[in-house]
Amino acid sequence: MSLSRRENLIGLLFILPAMIVILGVTLQPVVSTFYLSFFDASLSKLTENVFIGFENYLNLLGDKVFWVTIQRTIYFTLVSVGLELLLGLGIAQLIHSRPFGWRFLRISLIIPWAVPTIVNGTMWRWIYNADYGALNGLLYQLGLIDHYVAWLTQPRTAMNLVILADVWHSVPFIALILQAALATLPVELEEAAAVDGANAWQRFALIRLPMLRSAVLVALVIRTVEAFRVFDIIYVITNGGPAFGTTTISFLTYLETFSFGHVGRGAALSFLISLFTLVMAIIYIRFLYRPEERAL
Repeated sequence: MSLSRRENLIGLLFILPAMIVILGVTLQPVVSTFYLSFFDASLSKLTENVFIGFENYLNLLGDKVFWVTIQRTIYFTLVSVGLELLLGLGIAQLIHSRPFGWRFLRISLIIPWAVPTIVNGTMWRWIYNADYGALNGLLYQLGLIDHYVAWLTQPRTAMNLVILADVWHSVPFIALILQAALATLPVELEEAAAVDGANAWQRFALIRLPMLRSAVLVALVIRTVEAFRVFDIIYVITNGGPAFGTTTISFLTYLETFSFGHVGRGAALSFLISLFTLVMAIIYIRFLYRPEERAL
């Protein structure tokens, strides 16, 4: 046996116990949930499961509530991730230009992102409160409203306000990723373009932005998966209401499993969520990943 193969075997033996533990902790629940999705299982009779094959999946795909919830979840994902990308890119560009106080701005970005999601949701629920919320107080003092408004009693308004809270929490994540990527870009290309007469916008759109594609891809995939599976901030701010107006697919899975007791249906929902997020990640990679640019 060659020296390199022996070293690889020794390295594999060292990490094998950790791999076994990780697979046991992660793979076993996944397999058990997938197995459970083929049964008519409920919390009241977990010992009396009836095998029904793909019936849970077929019932969900034929359920109007499921598709309305998917549409609502896609709306949340597209709007929140889109705003986070635009704002994050703008903030990253601002920090990269190093204006006065840019170091303080970069450090302060960590604060919203470091706040736990539950705490963030609780804070925004107080801000939106109809009786003493800061949003009503600010708008009233500015003369934009003549009475306090119960913002979270209107389904569309409630969804957009939840998106606002999510954007505030997640913009720093994208901004820090893109700012770190900007710091690694070579300046020679932009300097040469400036000499050739390209203005700041042309240098940004034609040179800097294409070179940020890999960083944008990473940020988009991570945030899209998180946004599509959003649960905690909705649970804290609106609890899925009003009139299920902020119920996303993850929240519907929670309701099906723990509120309605349909464990098998909830398990099927969880795998449909995984399928949708996988499709979105593939779409991002298909349109943004350019291996030839990495080779350059």
